Amino acid sequence: MPKARNPNREKAFEIYKKHKGEIDLVEIASQLNLAAGTVRGWKSKDKWDEKMNGTLRKNTERSKRKSEIKKKANAEVIDQIIENTDLNDKQRLFCILYVKCFNATKAYQKAYECSYETATVNGPRMLGNARVKEEIQRLKQNRLNRELISEADIFQKYIDIAFADITDYMEFGTEEVPVMAVYGPVKVKNEETGEEETLTRIVNTAKFKDSLDVDGTILTEVKQGKDGAGIKLADRMKALQWLADHMNLATEEQRAKIEKTRADIQRMQPEPVPEKEYKGIPATMVAPVFAPVLFDIKEKRHTEYVFPGGRGSTKSSFVSLAVGDILRSNDQIHAVIMRQVGDTMRSSIYQQARWAIEALGLEDEFECTVSPLEITRKSTGQKIYFRGADDPGKVKSIKVPFGYIGVLWFEELDQFMGPEAVRKIEQSVIRGGDTAYIFKTFNPPKTLNNWANKYIKIPKETRLVTESTYLDIPKKWLGKTFIEEAEFLKETNPDAYENEYLGVANGSGGSVFDNITIREITDDEISGFDHVLNGIDWGWFPDPYAFARVHYDRARLRLYIWQEYTCNKRSNRQTADELIRMGITGNDLLTCDSAEKKSIGDYKSYGLLARAAEKGPGSREYSYKWLQSLREIIIDNVRCPVAAQEFMDYEYERDKEGNIITGYPDGNDHMIDAVRYATERIWKRRGE
Repeated sequence: MPKARNPNREKAFEIYKKHKGEIDLVEIASQLNLAAGTVRGWKSKDKWDEKMNGTLRKNTERSKRKSEIKKKANAEVIDQIIENTDLNDKQRLFCILYVKCFNATKAYQKAYECSYETATVNGPRMLGNARVKEEIQRLKQNRLNRELISEADIFQKYIDIAFADITDYMEFGTEEVPVMAVYGPVKVKNEETGEEETLTRIVNTAKFKDSLDVDGTILTEVKQGKDGAGIKLADRMKALQWLADHMNLATEEQRAKIEKTRADIQRMQPEPVPEKEYKGIPATMVAPVFAPVLFDIKEKRHTEYVFPGGRGSTKSSFVSLAVGDILRSNDQIHAVIMRQVGDTMRSSIYQQARWAIEALGLEDEFECTVSPLEITRKSTGQKIYFRGADDPGKVKSIKVPFGYIGVLWFEELDQFMGPEAVRKIEQSVIRGGDTAYIFKTFNPPKTLNNWANKYIKIPKETRLVTESTYLDIPKKWLGKTFIEEAEFLKETNPDAYENEYLGVANGSGGSVFDNITIREITDDEISGFDHVLNGIDWGWFPDPYAFARVHYDRARLRLYIWQEYTCNKRSNRQTADELIRMGITGNDLLTCDSAEKKSIGDYKSYGLLARAAEKGPGSREYSYKWLQSLREIIIDNVRCPVAAQEFMDYEYERDKEGNIITGYPDGNDHMIDAVRYATERIWKRRGE
């Protein structure tokens, strides 16, 4: 059933007609106790002037003339802008677009073809340009002239917006409704009368008024969402501000009404929260060992800062604070934080960066997102990017919205492919700008010949190396449990304690394998492997199960270790399923430790081609010598981190006098054993 027409609608028209159109719509609204916007909407939709004067045809002719005038005016305006030599092309385009939408961000984004983040910063700045501001004012006046809009019309429209009331557009309140079940209203027995009655409840209601009864020009949005329909009125405070800036156009009555409404609205606004004053990194958050580094960074004495240190040395915490502080101090700099493997960043270094922002009291200033994995400074658009070196494409594709990347942080430096790989990343990322900061943090590997351990020993004028341990850190920062764990390891395994907690590369220096190359093995290389071998060393706990997949290049005497799988406490069925998931088929020979015949039998029953290694007197020593004789053992430490660590850390044992003990030590060599079993049929052939 159609909604009944509001009787005041005809009354409003009669009043307007009585005064021959020479009455303010606000006055009509006041007489009928209506909103001015409602009356204005009726006037427009019901075409009062046409009805009263019969001027529809005249208005049509006038609109044609207006259109012609408008086109001519537009052409003249464009010519005038082009002739304005005080502005460049993009500034001219910005002016034109701004006068169309009065949105600096939107106009800047279209004119300069940049990102939204950049436009939000630079758009408002552009309005501060005196020449741009002058051009915009001139264009505004031209627009008024060509649209044939009077100043009074504009002023009245802003009054309508400022005094709009949501009740002009919707009705809301409460309503009693029946409680519904699957088969209809719920019935309950009235204890007094004994009769069944419909159970009811009180609900909140909100109903739209008919579109014919409201002024749609005041609405900025009408939408239908999952939670129902909604409307949005134009910004009242902005309208009031415009009215205040153009008060010279208002009558005395209008001025008084505007000032009263402004005061009422401002009284309802919450008290502004005073902005926090940022004073830099608090001294209480920096361990004494890093205090000189903080001043060094402030004074820009070095470009590269390297922090080797054991567990609990707070090196990563310090760098994360420094990154946030640098961005806060220079609004043109962006940062990139990197690890070798990108998948590990969300749960590690990303959380570290978030902690630093909160610790500095900047959580309201920065926005942290997971997809994409970024941190953005809201006021400037500066970004902190998180990238893995295992995806070079994502590193090279970083395009900053403005400024340049001036901060680069390598977390777990020793896990990267070597100094050459690190240098390539630096050259790719650090470009532009006068100031750059490169941070490198890592726990020193046990092996002395690890590239990262060697790297920090090379002096460089632009590099500052600061070593730290948990002993340099206030105990209350670390907690009782951390200290107890460190002391326990110190008593039970001094060598491991020195390496893990003190950052000492305490390997003996007698590396068994000096032919190791740690680098990426590409997919293209793998696709060309024609001599793939597989080995398994059985384990449960604490010794792990170890699977290795290798390729032997007979012509060049090179061994490629390119796939591995290790685990603890997993059944034969589970490990077999994992190998199948990795691509192992019934045609791939698996050479296994002969000590577990049952496990080999299980694998055969699962359809895998498993065989026992042929162990014999001296076979272990011979296989090690063969591995040592190879020109190169290439290990991809991203695909095979366990194998890389074992081969690099594997050293001869020494006696009390420091002399090397003959023979190969038995211990952390499970992946090495898997490689030996995989290559058994090769090293048993003499001359290979």
